[in-house]
Amino acid sequence: MRSILIAAACCVVGSTSHGFAAERPHIIYILTDDMGYGDLGCYGGQLVPTPNIDGLARDGIRFEQYYTASPICSPSRTGATTGMYPPRWRITSYLQTRAGNRASEQADFLDPAAPSLARTLKAAGYATAHIGKWHMGGGRDVTDAPHFAAYGFDEHASTHESPQPHPDITATDWIWSGEDKVKRWDRSAFFVDQTLDFLRRHPDQPCYINLWPDDTHTPFKPSDEQLAKFTSGPPRQRAFRAVLVEYDLQIGRLLAGLEELGIADRTLVIFSSDNGAMPTFGGVRSGGLRGSKLSLYEGGIRVPFIVRWPGYAPAGRVDSETVMNAIDLFPTLCAVAGVPLPDGIPFDGEDMSAALTGEPPPRAKPLFWEYGRSEKPFAYPEGRHRSPPLAIRDGDWKLLASADGKQMELYDLSQDRAEQNNIAEAQPEVAQRLLKQLLAWRATWAE
Repeated sequence: MRSILIAAACCVVGSTSHGFAAERPHIIYILTDDMGYGDLGCYGGQLVPTPNIDGLARDGIRFEQYYTASPICSPSRTGATTGMYPPRWRITSYLQTRAGNRASEQADFLDPAAPSLARTLKAAGYATAHIGKWHMGGGRDVTDAPHFAAYGFDEHASTHESPQPHPDITATDWIWSGEDKVKRWDRSAFFVDQTLDFLRRHPDQPCYINLWPDDTHTPFKPSDEQLAKFTSGPPRQRAFRAVLVEYDLQIGRLLAGLEELGIADRTLVIFSSDNGAMPTFGGVRSGGLRGSKLSLYEGGIRVPFIVRWPGYAPAGRVDSETVMNAIDLFPTLCAVAGVPLPDGIPFDGEDMSAALTGEPPPRAKPLFWEYGRSEKPFAYPEGRHRSPPLAIRDGDWKLLASADGKQMELYDLSQDRAEQNNIAEAQPEVAQRLLKQLLAWRATWAE
């Protein structure tokens, strides 16, 4: 596959006609770290107000059935970057030490031969930047990870777990430290500053930017000023609330900056998360869904997804119909930008660009997930929130199963999105049909 994709990446063919404007929009893809389905006010969140992020939903479309490609960061980001299921590129868990990666049956970094959304857009004239967390190679003892340019980025400002960490946020050889020039509680502001600076320096060129902060991931390290606003409740929850308030303020700064630059009306802003929340504070952050980060139940993979695109995305729309996954972003954003997909690549994602204009499209293919190939070294949530390692969603049906097919859980998400009632025994024909599809998918990447 490697040689085929390298050749294909150098040759984009075909044409697109989606009724979008001839002027290509700026695209800012905000990927929040570990944000749960129930964290935001516009999704029913009650821990703290999030007026600026809620404003994105007020001015655009809030999606209720959007999924990540994995319930953990590295494979989730791989799916969004490549438009393909992460097991195809041997990314199965969070990337770590070489020994840990071997134990998880995975590569040390994303193969640069893989499709890259940024590379495709750059070849079509976009200025590209990755700002924030990467976690698809580099850091710890992995010193040979490809640089950002290999994936099509003109510029970068990233964290420790990347091939080229920014010195202002990586004073030591770890994810964060008290010695960093930019303190942990100021990192989202730093990333917003970097984003606006990049846009300011490219006034005559469409820009594609990954704005991938490491909030709201643990450790929750708010400023003393923000923490002082929350005087009651468990200490860890107080710290999280202060972090989320600050994060919302920084998203507000980003939006205000777009207005000041005079480009808000021609900028597509996407706001989402890489996986579900952890900790969930008793399920509060999961918004009534079962599971959390590290789980294939809905709480681990169904996350917020908001699109603001003036003139195209209808303001105040709630899309409860479109079933979309991060693997769809590659073909969807290429369609938005009028950029043909690289030829010869078997993308798993679908072009869902119609959904960004308020016209929910049907899915042509089911969705699949995989997480947790063995008892160790994979981490899992406790009790009923630990899921089987494989899952498929086809229409409203969702099946979770073990690799040998002996364990099956079937849910009708139209009636039971909290996955409380396993109806595999009551619907054996549906369960067996989905299991056959799921195991056939697994066979396309399993050794």
